[in-house]
Amino acid sequence: MDPGLFTWAVYNFYMAWFKPKNLLDRTFEIGIILKGLDGLLETIGGLLLLFVSPETINNLAMALTRDELSEDPHDFIANHILNTAHGLTGQGLLFGALYLLAHGVVKIVLVLAVLKNKLWAYPAIIAFLLIFIVYQIYRVVLDHSLGLTALTIFDCIIVWLTWREYGLQKQRQGGQSQV
Repeated sequence: MDPGLFTWAVYNFYMAWFKPKNLLDRTFEIGIILKGLDGLLETIGGLLLLFVSPETINNLAMALTRDELSEDPHDFIANHILNTAHGLTGQGLLFGALYLLAHGVVKIVLVLAVLKNKLWAYPAIIAFLLIFIVYQIYRVVLDHSLGLTALTIFDCIIVWLTWREYGLQKQRQGGQSQV
């Protein structure tokens, strides 16, 4: 694809969906897009867990981490990938697949509704994120995970930005719900 054509397409997509007036608007838009992409990845991951055998997942994890572990047998990320892959069996695998599918699909639907300025979606995405923030805080207390702590902070920022945007959208729409 021609780089000029690609740039034109991205610009037109951005202008069709977004009209940021300031840095907070742009931050909200980028955050919502990241949440939507995360939902897409979760949905794909859930589908893979449903349709790819645990043996294939283990083999893929070993292939992906082999070089790194040969250099550093204590590599945190590589060992975490292997441990997670080895733990995917039976009920745990099914739960993980259904969790990712449900979480991903809900996130995609809510993000698309927010991007279309549907007022009902703003409180829904806030509630959805708050439920997971509470769960993430619980997990952080148990596991002391730096990554999960960063994700929780990111989610808190997105909740605040969504609340702010919700107020602005209500003002713009004269307080009328747009379903």
